[in-house]
Amino acid sequence: MVKCNLYFTSSCCCSLLLPLLLLQLLTLNCRTTAGLPVNADRCARCNRLFKTLLLNITELLKSEDLCFGILSDKVVLGKAETLMSCTPTLAQNSSCMMQRHSSFSESECLRNIMKDLVYYEAAIKSYLNSTLRSPTEEAALLSPTLGIIKSLKNCSPMPAEENKPSEEDAAQMWGGDTFNNRQEMCKMMRGFYVRTITINRAMGYIASGDHRK
Repeated sequence: MVKCNLYFTSSCCCSLLLPLLLLQLLTLNCRTTAGLPVNADRCARCNRLFKTLLLNITELLKSEDLCFGILSDKVVLGKAETLMSCTPTLAQNSSCMMQRHSSFSESECLRNIMKDLVYYEAAIKSYLNSTLRSPTEEAALLSPTLGIIKSLKNCSPMPAEENKPSEEDAAQMWGGDTFNNRQEMCKMMRGFYVRTITINRAMGYIASGDHRK
């Protein structure tokens, strides 16, 4: 896991633009061009689901059932290299630059997105099986998120069998203290929120076909 206090690992000021980014993401159109491996129907469906996931997590983080009383502002991200693999090569004069030395790989990006979905699905499932402060309320809060993730795995062009869930590994995150468990889940969901913004941007970029021009 990666822990940080900023929304992005870059040292630039991108994190200050999150509200604007969120607005742009929710108005993205699923554009397609001839020859794209992601077909129009799948693209539209996945993009809608990822936007729904972002809205779901945004509301989830406002819930008192999950983050109430959590003073830490830390963010915990999964191990998948989604940020690097899904970041297009930027121009040298970019005002917010995070250079990649290799060209954008759609398959690599999608593979890391799938790894993220599998990781967070396993973590949430194992959390719901751990010691909870409010089992009924927290299950009701997190179950819709699991439903969206399941739908996304079904619409993903990457085969699910390549990314088997690691629920057993994720269970190691939780102990017998309900506050500590909830604190770790809150930090993890903040990370999932950041990662979902990255994924939405990546899916919009893939749908645009700009990486094939």
